[in-house]
Amino acid sequence: MKKETINKLWILGIFAAAMGYLEAVVVVYLREVFYPNGFDFPLKGFILPNILAIEWVREFATIVMLVTVAMLAGKKFFERGAYFIYAFAIWDIFYYVFLKIILDWPTSLLTWDVLFLIPWPWVGPVLAPVLCSLLMILTGVLVLSLIDGGKRINATVLEGVLVVLGVVLVLVSWMWDYGAMIIGGGFLSEFFMLAENAELMALVSSFVPSSYNWWLFGLGFVLSSIGIVNFYFRNLKK
Repeated sequence: MKKETINKLWILGIFAAAMGYLEAVVVVYLREVFYPNGFDFPLKGFILPNILAIEWVREFATIVMLVTVAMLAGKKFFERGAYFIYAFAIWDIFYYVFLKIILDWPTSLLTWDVLFLIPWPWVGPVLAPVLCSLLMILTGVLVLSLIDGGKRINATVLEGVLVVLGVVLVLVSWMWDYGAMIIGGGFLSEFFMLAENAELMALVSSFVPSSYNWWLFGLGFVLSSIGIVNFYFRNLKK
């Protein structure tokens, strides 16, 4: 790998780690306000309409920041994509690192967390997003190593399908609980007013997730991994 690429990875890593700290600090403040005795399910407080709207915009802004630095770091599609998933993964891992340092949380990698809020809460054990982040870091580095090696990389339809299908299955494993509550409860027709629906908020405020679909997550993770590995070795042989 070229020295320039390694330097970019270091710089992006520092930037993403700093973002992870900022994200952790925001969560520290939210928990101090809404969970003074420590975070746990059911959700409360920041699912209030005004707070939820702010959180949605903040999460979107976070993604915009990561996309922006990836656009600056890379020149073409695959290069920019590699820098984006690398930075995203570093940000996510250091978010948990700093929460552990500041709050001594999570207590274990199997502790449940709220992973994202757009369009509704994603939940799952901390281990799940950490595993995805490690795969994303590896993928980003492999893609960049191919580019630095002068390979004219491309993705086949099969590789694209495997990766996309895998990602979808992982996302479904995270979005399932609250998605089933919204869709199964017939609230989807009021999607843009969900945060103001008293009946739904009552359900959310009493729901405690108890089991995670590791099989669905594992299938998605493996499918994506197969697509990534095939992509790397096929392009490496060129």
